[in-house]
Amino acid sequence: MPGYVIHLAVAQEYLKKHKNRKENYDEFIEGVIYPDSVTDKSKTHYGPKSGETNIIKFLEENNIQNSFERGYLLHLVTDYLFYNKYIYTYSIDIYNDYDILNKRLIEKYEVKIPEKVKNKIFFKDDIKLKILSMELVEKLIDEVSSLNLDIIAEQVKEEPEKWTEFRTLKYID
Repeated sequence: MPGYVIHLAVAQEYLKKHKNRKENYDEFIEGVIYPDSVTDKSKTHYGPKSGETNIIKFLEENNIQNSFERGYLLHLVTDYLFYNKYIYTYSIDIYNDYDILNKRLIEKYEVKIPEKVKNKIFFKDDIKLKILSMELVEKLIDEVSSLNLDIIAEQVKEEPEKWTEFRTLKYID
């Protein structure tokens, strides 16, 4: 799963690009962070793990009628695309990459960290990235934040096979 700061940067950019939606900021952000704030992420991601997010099941149980649910959907779409479009390899080092990127992302995207996750965000300086790059994460943030969640919800319902294909990532040490 992308780290909290990546999710929050996607959310900040989404809200800037979709001002016409008039989302309730606090509810939207709560929806974005909620799926990763629980112990059993398989329940909040509707699949065995966050890399196998089942957006179809989420949409079957939620109407996407409020800001919390729209933020939650954005989180799940971000996870799905992160694992199935943006990264090809995986290792435990990805968590170090998040810590390295956090400060840069917070500054670039003016990310506001909710109080309830401040103790879950860490920072490391001047360490080489191993899995991610700033360019890759910027591309993810830009592309996912540009998506229209209503259209994505319709696409998932109309063509579920496109949203249930999970790419196997190469694990590296």
